[in-house]
Amino acid sequence: MSFTIPNLLSLLRMGLIPVFIISILHGLPKEAVLIFLVAGLTDALDGLIARFWSQQSALGAYLDPMADKLLLVSAYATLAVPGVYPGVPIPVWVAVLVITRDVLIVVVSLVMYLAIGVSKFRPTKISKLTTTVQVGAVVLVLLSGLTEGLDTVTRLAVILVAVLTVLSGLNYMYVANRMAMGANVEERDDG
Repeated sequence: MSFTIPNLLSLLRMGLIPVFIISILHGLPKEAVLIFLVAGLTDALDGLIARFWSQQSALGAYLDPMADKLLLVSAYATLAVPGVYPGVPIPVWVAVLVITRDVLIVVVSLVMYLAIGVSKFRPTKISKLTTTVQVGAVVLVLLSGLTEGLDTVTRLAVILVAVLTVLSGLNYMYVANRMAMGANVEERDDG
């Protein structure tokens, strides 16, 4: 197990999650924004350092996306609690979509690994776009607790998150199904 700088940054990002949640629950919007931005900075830095100084590792391949998913799921779950945060709330149904998609991805990945040995799923363009919009919507929700005038754009971003989350979830299932079908064809050809 290698604890490289990128891996430590991913662990730091995970460690910031409880502090982020507490800042939201205690009605501290400035602190919540700052913590989320610091977490985002650690995400950018760990990828940059891993590539630039060749510090990529098998552990990092799991830690980095895990930290990202945990941060996003925590943000959506917490910001969907009615009356907790002074900004535009994330509707509970949108939070459920985001969390369900991420749980679905993890479960399908595990099943694919156990059933046919697929250990990597490359993110699709729609998946990357969805994650970017999900992060952007969280930033807008957080900022809407600090400043006036972001309500409309924040609500539109949250609706866009819902649409993209459904589309990317369906796309992910399509890709997983094709991979499974391909593995079944290979098994029949080998047998």
